[in-house]
Amino acid sequence: MGHRLSKIYTRTGDDGTTGLGDGTRVAKDSLRVEAYGTVDEANSALGVVLAQDGVSAAIRHCLTEVQHDLFELGGELCIPGHAAIEQSFVSRLERELDEFNADLPALKDFILPGGGQAAAACHLARTIVRRAERRVGALHRTEAVRPEVMRYLNRLSDLLFVVARRLARQETGQEIIWDRQRSRD
Repeated sequence: MGHRLSKIYTRTGDDGTTGLGDGTRVAKDSLRVEAYGTVDEANSALGVVLAQDGVSAAIRHCLTEVQHDLFELGGELCIPGHAAIEQSFVSRLERELDEFNADLPALKDFILPGGGQAAAACHLARTIVRRAERRVGALHRTEAVRPEVMRYLNRLSDLLFVVARRLARQETGQEIIWDRQRSRD
């Protein structure tokens, strides 16, 4: 690993810019910084899920691996031209998604985010990943972003939806179904 952070503040960002991994300076609200910053936010939200009691060992292992992946993905976005996310990462998410979804009942209705502390936190992480997808998509319209990054984020949001369903069932025994009639009353 390169440089270690021995001093946390550098004052170099006081002018509203930040350094990318290749040393170039960009505005803190640039599309690239927004993209990897949102990935970082999603990673932090997964930390909140993992901090909850009752998260099964299988889910804990899966989400911890995802956290490592997101660190790699953020690095790829932070260093223009760098490649870190591989198709094998996406394939692993698909396998895990299929495994977690295998014994869940088919959805006939929309579900509301919630169902317990861990499930609600997982739904929040899922929506942050969706925002990361949008930010990366915006970046891709102006700069090259490898397709593996978009595929990974898309599969991850799907995986988190399924994991949230499992967590809701573990925590409260059920999911919260959206009731159209109730929303009109």
